[in-house]
Amino acid sequence: MKAEAIPMASKPASSVTIRGFRAEDADRWETFVERCPSATFFHRIGWRDILEEEFRHRTHYLVAERGADIVGVLPLAEVKSRLFGHSLTSLPFAVYGGPAADDSQAANALVDAAESLGRELRVGHVEMRHRAPFRDDWPRQELYVTYRKAILPDVEANLLAIPRKQRAMVRKAVVRGLVGEIDADTRRFFALYADNVHRHGTPAFSAAYFERLRAVFGDACEVLTVVGPNGKPVSSVLSFYFRDEVLPYYAGDVAEARELAANDFKYWDLMRRACERGVRVFDYGRSKRGTGSFDFKKNWGFEPTLLAYEYRLLRRDTMPQNNPSNPRYAAFIALWRRLPIGLANRLGPSIVRYLG
Repeated sequence: MKAEAIPMASKPASSVTIRGFRAEDADRWETFVERCPSATFFHRIGWRDILEEEFRHRTHYLVAERGADIVGVLPLAEVKSRLFGHSLTSLPFAVYGGPAADDSQAANALVDAAESLGRELRVGHVEMRHRAPFRDDWPRQELYVTYRKAILPDVEANLLAIPRKQRAMVRKAVVRGLVGEIDADTRRFFALYADNVHRHGTPAFSAAYFERLRAVFGDACEVLTVVGPNGKPVSSVLSFYFRDEVLPYYAGDVAEARELAANDFKYWDLMRRACERGVRVFDYGRSKRGTGSFDFKKNWGFEPTLLAYEYRLLRRDTMPQNNPSNPRYAAFIALWRRLPIGLANRLGPSIVRYLG
């Protein structure tokens, strides 16, 4: 499960200058992210407004320049939480982060600048959510894995590439008459998502957040909802598209979805549609090892790859545990499950903003 290092050019002779993002940089930032091999969907500039306006977190986006050219970017957000402390993270609510850069000189300069900024802000720690190990001198948590796999150019070939038992679940759902539909808004998705996270004891984002994602990212943010033969929505997923990749990111379902094989069908239908539109990589996102989602994704024939979440500890001695392994987090989950879902949905957005 060892991650491959991000390919970067050797250190250039000319120096790199680091500065803060300016409003007039937006188009150049987006153009750079589109072409930079180490960039991800979460490096897109649209996240900056979402973090500031939806979650009210102060952002610190950094630009690396060599001469007049942008050669690297680093999105950062400052989060102040009574439960998990004061942090500077790249990037909250994202599975990937860290610098996107043309070469190692620019990438290291950006990370050094983030550390200096963290000291200036007096944060407890700086966090980089790298897809591959980057700084050996920073402590690293290896709690999470990602699953990425090539999408074959032929729909039937993709179906046959799914392991036999998992493929049988997809066929079972087809026989039962399940159908996938692309939604024009997030209403059906949100109802299923909110019910799902409540069952798992997690606060829900607001409905407005998901509508904002669609407004900011347009066609790169898509909702697919699975309905039964009676027309009832049973499972839904909100996915991001970036270059030639699709990333199913937020999902929800009804309690009976497992018996209906609705989630199996949902991800197959998404893969099928992605294949038909020429997408070449299916990114199953992040899962914590030893969880149900970890096993579910592995059953699709995807190989897990460790994510390298790295930390610079500045005003704390241990790495943060912002996950259900934290006993305080586990106690909160047990409490949240007992709340009426209406109350949970009203309270959720004010809490979940600190759980990024």
